Order: sequence, then C-alpha cells, then structure tokens
Amino acid sequence: TLSLHDALPISAWSATAGRLAGQAREAESAGHTRSAAARWLRAASYYAQATEQADATGNFAELWELHRDAWDRFADLTTAIGDTLIEPISVPYEDTTLPGYVFRTPGPGARRCLIYVNGSDGAVTGAWARCAAAALPRGWTVVTVDGPGQNAALMRQQIPFRPDWEAVLTPLIDQVTTWTGIDATRIAVLGVSQAGFWVPRAVAHEHRVAAAVADPGLVDVSTTMLQHLPGFLRKALDAGDRDKFDKEMEWGLKFSPRQRDMLTWRMRPYGVTSFFDFFRAAEQYRLTDADFAAISCPMLITDPEHEQFWPGQPARLAEALTGPVTLMAFTAAEGADGHCEPMAAGLRGERVLDWLDEHVPA
Repeated sequence: TLSLHDALPISAWSATAGRLAGQAREAESAGHTRSAAARWLRAASYYAQATEQADATGNFAELWELHRDAWDRFADLTTAIGDTLIEPISVPYEDTTLPGYVFRTPGPGARRCLIYVNGSDGAVTGAWARCAAAALPRGWTVVTVDGPGQNAALMRQQIPFRPDWEAVLTPLIDQVTTWTGIDATRIAVLGVSQAGFWVPRAVAHEHRVAAAVADPGLVDVSTTMLQHLPGFLRKALDAGDRDKFDKEMEWGLKFSPRQRDMLTWRMRPYGVTSFFDFFRAAEQYRLTDADFAAISCPMLITDPEHEQFWPGQPARLAEALTGPVTLMAFTAAEGADGHCEPMAAGLRGERVLDWLDEHVPA
C-alpha cells in the first residue's frame, strides 16, 4: 500500500514546512501567538517527514535542524502563552547529558509523571501529538528525552543506539523524583515503535515504574531486518564472515538505490557503516527469559492488526510475561490497524490513557 509519505517527494514536504514557517513568523509579528505556535508545530512535523527521505539528497542534517528549530519555537511560544509549559531539560548520561523536554500545566499538587520514549526514528513532535497533548488535561506531567541514537543525541552528540535502555530510564527517574510536584510512586512509561522493546527491557531492570505501555510490544527487534536476508547472506552472518557479507551486500545494492537509501537511514542510529555490523548489532535487541521474569509492573501491550514490522510479537510478549499484563487489540474495522495505529491516534490515545488512569490513578 502506497502511503501519503511515500507518494510525496522530499521537496513537497520541505516546501510545505517552509511555507508554514513563513506563516508562523507572520503570525508572531501580528501578535497572534497561538496561531504562530500551531504553525511552528506543523512546520516541525513536515520538516521531520522530509528528513525520512533525505538520505538520497544528502541534506538530512539541514532538514533535521530546521525541524528542531521549528519545534523549539513552538515550545517557547506555548510556554509564553502560559497554560501549558514546555521546558528543556538535561539528563545525566555516562560522561555527558541527554536533552529532553518536560510538559506540564501550572498549579500546585503532586502529580503523576508519564515518560514518553520515542521510537527508532520518531521526531520530537511525536511526544506532543502521541502523548502530551492528551495526557496533560488528565493531570499528567509528561517527560521525553532524546536517548542514544535518537534526535539530538544522535545528530548533535553522535551517540548511537544501545539495547539496555535502563541506562537512560534510571538516571531520568533519578532526576524526575527530585522535582517538586511529582509523586515518585506514580511514574509510568509509554514507548512507541522500537521503544516497544526498550520499555520492557528497561522496566525489567528499573523497578520504580508503576505501569508501562509498549506500543506495540516487541520481543526481538532484529526480525524485521533479518527476514529480508536471503539464505546465503544469513549463513555468512551466522558464520561471522564480515568481508563476504559486506561484499555481497554492496553488490546487491548496486541494483537497488532505494533499498540502499533505506538501509543507510536505518543504519545511522546504530552508529555503524558496515552492513554486517548493522545486522549483528540488531541481534542484541532481544528480550530474554530473565527479562520476562523480572518485569513486575503492570504492562499494556498494544496489538494492532496488520502490524507490518513485528507481526505476532505483541502476543508473544504478553504470553511470556509473568506479571500483570493487558493485550489490547486495534483492528482494521475501526480504522486502527497498522504499526502504532497511525490512522486512529485519537482512539489509540483514549484507550492507552484510560488504561493508565486505571493503573496509576490521579
């Protein structure tokens, strides 16, 4: 099925983003702050879509920075309006820090905190559209961080992916629990796309989480890569024959520039340039029996019909867990099928947040 994203060229996405950015500036000049903020948000979203096709043109970094600038302008104007505050944060990580944002509404009282974990290539705009905009009116404070391999951590700091996401979640929770107005016993985590692996992995090791959501639930990230390998390449991979694997991949991709562009895009956050190293790295993103047994918090696992990247894995994860688990189906009949339910964001948000309200009461 050809999606709108596939149908439109990069120039259409970037031109639309540029037009909206110009309209946002005009609205700012005229004192229409709310309209300006909304236009900056849309511009950021369109620039982000353009980056997904930018490898072939070589302007990925430029478009990404435009997306981030537009997002930051949206955040600044929204905060200036005053009814929603979006503030940058820095989270300790090894010998550096990771950038992120906290979304909250003014007012006293201890609140629930919902940590939003992005996917492998999700733009920061997703933290608003897929989480904060709907969660804030329910009394949540929402936090998101660019983890290793994501957004600014990748583009500005060159920090690649890692499978053990507790290395991100634990210092983030350490910080969140020191904030005034946060109830440390009511912290939840929501992960989308590849974070459907990272979140279960992290909560197997970080036990201060009251409830967790994997949208969708994943057991083994590598399957979506490995399933495309022909048998002879799989044998070379399993045998550890790096030179043969890379040479055969180079030869095959000469005849498929689009596949090369897609693979280059997928490899970037893993921090590798060798095809062999990429597929081997992906094999580290698997949950183990020890992980399943260690997850004690209630978990919601979404299970969308026609999941195109990791079919069957939500049910596998639900079956493997020993703690409280809910497997939530989303169907084509309700327009909510496909990876991360893209055509039913409202329905998906209502169901996920209702489940969170039940397990982490306000």
